[in-house]
Amino acid sequence: MTDFDHLLEQLTLDEKASLVTGQDFWSLPAIPRIGLRSLVMSDGPVGVRGTGWAPEDPSVALPSPTALAASWDPELAAEAGRLLGQEARRKGVHVVLGPTVNLHRTPLNGRHFECYSEDPLLTAEIAVGFVRGVQEHGVGTTVKHLVGNDFETDRMTVDVQIPERALRELYLAPFERVVQAGGWGVMSAYNGVNGASMAQNGRLQDEVLKQEWGFDGVVVSDWRAARSTVGAALGGLDIAMPAMDNPWGPALAEAVRSGAVPLAVIDDKVRRVLRLAARVGALDGYDRPAAEPVDGDAVAQRVASRSFVLTRNEQDLLPVDPATTGRVAVIGALAQDARVLGGGSAQVAPPHVISPLDGLRRVFPDVTYAIGADPRPFLPAAQGSGWSEFRIDLGAYRFEVPTAAVRWLGDPPGALSVHDISVLELTTTYTPAEAGEHVFAVSGFGTFELTVGDQKLYQGSLHPPGTGRADLLLHPREQRFTITLPAGEPVPVTLRQSFEAGTAHSAATTLGHRPPGPDEEGLIAEAVALAARSDLAVVVVGTTEQVESEGFDRTSLALPGRQDELVARVAAANPRTVVVVNAGSPVLLPWAEDVAAVLLTWFPGQEAGAALAAVLTGAEEPGGRLPTTWPRRAEDCPVLEVSPRDGGLSYAEGIFIGYRGWKRAPLYAFGSGLGYTTWDYADLTASPGEAVVTVTNTGERAGREVVQIYLSAAEDGPVERPRQWLVGFATVQAAPGETVTVRIPLPDRAFQVWDNGWRTLPGRYTVTAAHALDDPRRAVDIER
Repeated sequence: MTDFDHLLEQLTLDEKASLVTGQDFWSLPAIPRIGLRSLVMSDGPVGVRGTGWAPEDPSVALPSPTALAASWDPELAAEAGRLLGQEARRKGVHVVLGPTVNLHRTPLNGRHFECYSEDPLLTAEIAVGFVRGVQEHGVGTTVKHLVGNDFETDRMTVDVQIPERALRELYLAPFERVVQAGGWGVMSAYNGVNGASMAQNGRLQDEVLKQEWGFDGVVVSDWRAARSTVGAALGGLDIAMPAMDNPWGPALAEAVRSGAVPLAVIDDKVRRVLRLAARVGALDGYDRPAAEPVDGDAVAQRVASRSFVLTRNEQDLLPVDPATTGRVAVIGALAQDARVLGGGSAQVAPPHVISPLDGLRRVFPDVTYAIGADPRPFLPAAQGSGWSEFRIDLGAYRFEVPTAAVRWLGDPPGALSVHDISVLELTTTYTPAEAGEHVFAVSGFGTFELTVGDQKLYQGSLHPPGTGRADLLLHPREQRFTITLPAGEPVPVTLRQSFEAGTAHSAATTLGHRPPGPDEEGLIAEAVALAARSDLAVVVVGTTEQVESEGFDRTSLALPGRQDELVARVAAANPRTVVVVNAGSPVLLPWAEDVAAVLLTWFPGQEAGAALAAVLTGAEEPGGRLPTTWPRRAEDCPVLEVSPRDGGLSYAEGIFIGYRGWKRAPLYAFGSGLGYTTWDYADLTASPGEAVVTVTNTGERAGREVVQIYLSAAEDGPVERPRQWLVGFATVQAAPGETVTVRIPLPDRAFQVWDNGWRTLPGRYTVTAAHALDDPRRAVDIER
């Protein structure tokens, strides 16, 4: 591709500075006289939100990235990428801000669900597939967050101290692989690494990324991570986002004029922006490629079912036949109010959500529901029976929403300007089915007024004055109010949110409601009684947005609320109990060996219930294998430290994270997962460049197997290494009795360590073909 010097020559210095500086929250400016249109960016790990939220233009919501990695299928990742590339083009977006390739260093990471795996190879291959799929549509990606953003505590300021070997072998490896595969963008992290803020870390962003790896794309700052005009300019950053508090623009042009920043530095940044514009069709003379349309609902369901990990299936309880199954008890607050995506910038508003309860009702003739235990710290948005439509009035734009919740980040709905909105008013009518004490709630951030009937229940701000914008976005609050209402009498409900001038670029408004009903003990007792008189009990447990989200780390691996007690009591009442774990990252399962089946479903996206029904009934096989180790006890995890000290956090564990660092047997090992058939590993041969594995489906139905190849040093060497490490994998499908042979490359890097450069360690190695890390099937020694 051209070097774009003919366009550079036409630009003034001020224009060059503007092209690398956000003009608003999501875009770079256009310069029509050189044929350059505005480059538009959008969050996009699980769906493309666009520059704002429009109720008439929802976004497909895929399962969480950890779920995608649980498929161990780079081609499925490419399919997911193609869908999001299609979504981006539909929404006028040129660059999707993802994927996230930070590692599962610790399960306490609040953003664990948005990362792929604890293993750098699995992370890299899933990311490469995803990036390839998105970019096939002529849509850019920014693999993120370079580097060390593997926890959330103090992420804006912390200095992450990473030993060089761990940095190269683990944390940089997925970025390097995506660059080698042709990724067009990288996002730098908020944090510092080894003494230098990543937004101005010249050693990593310039020397390693651009010079050593030959990266020809753009490095985009995380939002408001660029804080120094000269430091960021000389530190390898190419685009500073957004417009708010941006240190570039006119200040960057002045730094060039003063000699603080060489002209050649800004010219290189502009060339990269122009190259990106050409790749995404935002520059005259360059068109986006034609692409085949993708069915979003079908892809979302396929990814979900392929991601579900079956970790226990006593006496082959699953799959179950709806035709021969009597009453099914579906239990758990999250069975009805599905947690389909994580909190923070990954959130989108999907066109629909199929809850586990809805999905199971579609296939089983007799389904009865009980809440059992409710882990949600905030009341759920009002919806369903007794409620009229939820009308939203922004003054110049009116619309309706399916539940009493409104959120946006960026451009407001209806193509309104932030200056057009001073009030958001939600109005509805509620007709109680039961008389008694009803609890209403206001949650989100901002200044609110809640009126129910003729009673004003609340007027005020949920946060104290001076609360920072990041805290508002990532730490919403709630106020609750109790009011006695008669049955059958409609009552008007109005919730108003006020905005200060020009601040309506983000909103989070929820009207919560809980009708009269049993207390916590009564809810569990109801569920246990229902389970006892049912043929099958399906209990859905999981985390909440207040447990797993961008912006903060977890303080515990335990399920919130009384969900563990619920499972134990239901399992005691019904031996045919299936537990569905709706959590984006590992949680403790103290009852795991007391239930008939355990199915890990992550955050499963908009088709959650449809995929669950398909897997439980055998229409689909649970295709997932664990991309991260699942602990039996929190204290067994190799790394739990997420709290910086004196402004820094040391990765003192070096390369020993995830399965590389486990000392005791976990509850579920890395790579593990059951299917609905069995496999015989008939043969393994290996050379330093390739492993060849032959497997046979020995079960009674077609199935899918993930063949995993691990390497271990047969003898001690000059440096300490893990007991074994993943070096390759492949998925195979076979009919009953069918034999399949698969060839899996063994790259040179598998035999190397970082020692002031990549160094191959000669000697004897054991190559193991495995169903999971703790389930080796064949092994052979080779010499390197």
